[in-house]
Amino acid sequence: MVANMKQILITFLMAIFSTGCSLFGAGNEEQPKYQVVMKQEAYEIRKYDSYIVAQTSISGDFKEAQSKGFRILAGYIFGKNKSKSKISMTSPVVQEKELESEKISMTSPVTLTPNDNAWTMTFSMPSKYTLSDLPVPDDERVKLSTIESRFVAALTFSGFWSEAKNDLKGKELEEWLTNYKEYEMISKPMFAGYNPPWTLPFLRRNEILIELKKRD
Repeated sequence: MVANMKQILITFLMAIFSTGCSLFGAGNEEQPKYQVVMKQEAYEIRKYDSYIVAQTSISGDFKEAQSKGFRILAGYIFGKNKSKSKISMTSPVVQEKELESEKISMTSPVTLTPNDNAWTMTFSMPSKYTLSDLPVPDDERVKLSTIESRFVAALTFSGFWSEAKNDLKGKELEEWLTNYKEYEMISKPMFAGYNPPWTLPFLRRNEILIELKKRD
């Protein structure tokens, strides 16, 4: 019964996410730490500290990537892992004990990155973990890795999002970056969502991110 309820909750949240809403609140959830290097209206260049992520790559179109990627990664943070610790961590969704698994606190943002004919979805992990003490995923499609300190350009916008809107905002960010020749763009535009589904459209925080390399 508990397992069925958990699956229902995950499926419900995945469905909300696929309509264009991020599930992680910007106010209450931990986020990767960064310093703002430059700011111009809705545009920023940031320097991020290193942090750990769980990620998965999914083939298919935009909507398939959202639903499949979220289901896989949500399963991991909700307890589908090989932890020996008998820890019950609460989240806004599941509050129950797992004897042989560990629930991991939600963080924000969720990022979705195009990758040739596939997509990569990423959840950042709470800063209290290291790679050596994070529980091992049951699902081999979940990969844990460290994102080293890096420069990132960001364009923040509100409202709902879609693949077409993300593409438009990505082009706007790329165009803005042509003014700053000291930075080289080294990634495709990535979408990042921060807010819970009940957030009004004009209060939502969405971002397009592009990884940068500072030229010598």
